[in-house]
Parts: sequence; structure tokens; C-alpha cells
Amino acid sequence: MVSGECRLAGGQSACFEVGNEMAKKGKYVYEWPRPMVTVDAAVFGFFRGKAKLLLVNRKWEPYKGCWAMPGGFIEIDEELEDAVERELEEETGLADVELEQMRTFGTVGRDPRGRQITVVFMGIAGKGQRRVKGGDDAAEARWFDIEKLPENMAFDHREVADFAISRLKRKGLSREGRSRKTLKHLRDSGQISP
Repeated sequence: MVSGECRLAGGQSACFEVGNEMAKKGKYVYEWPRPMVTVDAAVFGFFRGKAKLLLVNRKWEPYKGCWAMPGGFIEIDEELEDAVERELEEETGLADVELEQMRTFGTVGRDPRGRQITVVFMGIAGKGQRRVKGGDDAAEARWFDIEKLPENMAFDHREVADFAISRLKRKGLSREGRSRKTLKHLRDSGQISP
């Protein structure tokens, strides 16, 4: 294919197909360091009207024994949305939680393994999505009251949690700030019980 030429081929952009081929062959892999990319899930649940945040206890270093958002590294050929769903299910057993991209965090030094950027997704677990169990590289999965998060949080996940909680409150979904309209929507959609 001629450089700069993009045409549709079988429903896909020809550039996309060539891009995948280049990634496999490593044709355009440069010598300078590149950041690692991860995804994390800020998932909330409502228990007796109180908002709780889902965290996992890390099984391995770095930060073994500390609490973190469920998440991890994306695969080279994996979409961000697929990666966060996979990580959430592997580490907590939760599946089919509707997630939306919330924010990207990339402070230099946030991960001792190297330059790392994470894309954080946010969602609310429904009534039937409250049972969690640690799996994969999570020793434990547990719901925490948003006003009583653990002190020993990994990476910059306290900052991530604080941002997600403030977003939840701004959307009117925290216990104190929920409007009747928001409550009705959450009940009707099965996200919280009456």
C-alpha cells in the first residue's frame, strides 16, 4: 500500500490493516522508551442506600497487600473497553457492568515498574452484581464505604478514588446528593434496590 493512501477494504480502513501488520512485524518500533498503558475500573455499588467502591487487594508486588482499583495492562491487540471488562472480571468476578471512560492518569513515577499511564473507567454495579471474589492477581475483592476507604492504597489510586467519588457526587449519585429523578432512574434500571 502506498504511504498515506487510506481506502476501505472489507469494512476496515486499509490503514488499520497495515497498522496491525506493522505492529506484528515491528517495522516502526523505535529505540526510545515508551510508556506502558493500563486500564482501571472505578466501580460503585449501593448497599442499603450507601455508596461503596470496589477495590482489590494486590496479590503481588509492587504494592503487595495494598488496595487498588481492579485493572491491569492492556494486551497489544485489545481495545481499552475490552481490557477493562476483562480485568474487572478476572480480578473480581464481576461481568457486564456498564462502564464509561472517566479520565486518564499519568503522573510520572506513579508506578515503580516504569513510565505508566492508566485510562480509568467508571460504572455502577446493578443489584445482581454485588457478589465479588478476588481472582487472578487480586488476593481479595471487597466493597468499601466511600467515606471509609483504606489507608494503604497502591499507586495513585487514592487520588483516582477521590476523583471518581467526586464525579459520583457531582452526578447526584451519592447517598446524600441523589435527586428523586436520579433515584427513580437507578431503581428502574435495576442499579439499586428500592
